Amino acid sequence: MTNTLIIGDTHEPFCAKGYLKFCKRIYDHHKCQRVVHIGDLVDLHSISNHDTDPNGLSPKNEILQARKKLKKWFEVFPEVYLCLGNHDKRVALKGKRDQLPNEVFKSFRELWKLPKGWKYAYEFEFDGVLYTHGIGYSGKNAHIQAAFDNRMSTVIGHLHSVSGVQYLANSKSTIFGMSVGSGIDVEKYAFEYGKAFRRKPIISCGVVSKTRRGTNAFVYPM
Repeated sequence: MTNTLIIGDTHEPFCAKGYLKFCKRIYDHHKCQRVVHIGDLVDLHSISNHDTDPNGLSPKNEILQARKKLKKWFEVFPEVYLCLGNHDKRVALKGKRDQLPNEVFKSFRELWKLPKGWKYAYEFEFDGVLYTHGIGYSGKNAHIQAAFDNRMSTVIGHLHSVSGVQYLANSKSTIFGMSVGSGIDVEKYAFEYGKAFRRKPIISCGVVSKTRRGTNAFVYPM
């Protein structure tokens, strides 16, 4: 049996209080052997292309606070597969908009001081399940649409207000789509844009369990 913990969007330094301990508790309960962070490790509100809060942290201070928060994640989970999210790409995208070459930027690993045990890419595939942030998807059925598009079981994040598992079957196979929710603190100014939304973020994480009989998927709200 192989159990994989899936951590939702953390958007550090704006992660919900207690989310790290919650993820560790689910990890221990299922005796997980693998950890996937579904993306948006950091928020980078201060360099967003959208409106930013003038009373918020400066870019430098946001980065420093995020690094401080990330150290705790590194200590608890020294080995993680990180799916890069749209917020994780903000530094690189801002550089391109300003016509700055890659040579003037630190690598993603160096910028966030990732330990050697953390590997990052846009997507990973383990035991016939695809893990990807979910950029380009929206709506309450995005996870099963992603599975349909990929022709395989798929886990996504990105959609803070969607958390759950749906299955799709034909005469030959059964696949699932999982939306893992998020780990954000909705009271932080970085998420002010969502105050008027009817659907609110769901703080949760997921587990994918691979056994001889098949693959099971679960989502746990905090």
